[in-house]
Amino acid sequence: MTARKLEKANWGPFLDHLSKSLAGARVEIEASSLPLGKHVQAEWLPLIGLTYDPKDDIVELALEGLDHLIHKPRDIYVEDATGLLANLEIVDAEGLTQAVKLKEPLMLPRHQ
Repeated sequence: MTARKLEKANWGPFLDHLSKSLAGARVEIEASSLPLGKHVQAEWLPLIGLTYDPKDDIVELALEGLDHLIHKPRDIYVEDATGLLANLEIVDAEGLTQAVKLKEPLMLPRHQ
């Protein structure tokens, strides 16, 4: 798998486009950092939406029964293999990594 960093100017359009492509897909969110280790925040819940709000500097993952917010994201990485999206990694200002894993890989959107 290859990870590539998204430019901050592309976060909103990429996540909005991805959100439309992934509606109803099942995702798992795993948070990890050196001091905390790994913790599953959501386990294979249907995705309602995924967006970046530049005004409040927040990535929002709306899942069925859970609204997961990532404040002050520093980096967003896309992991893919042969053009299929496998997961996203979002690193916040404090270094906490949130891995958003897809149950099944998805073709990457052309809008990047």
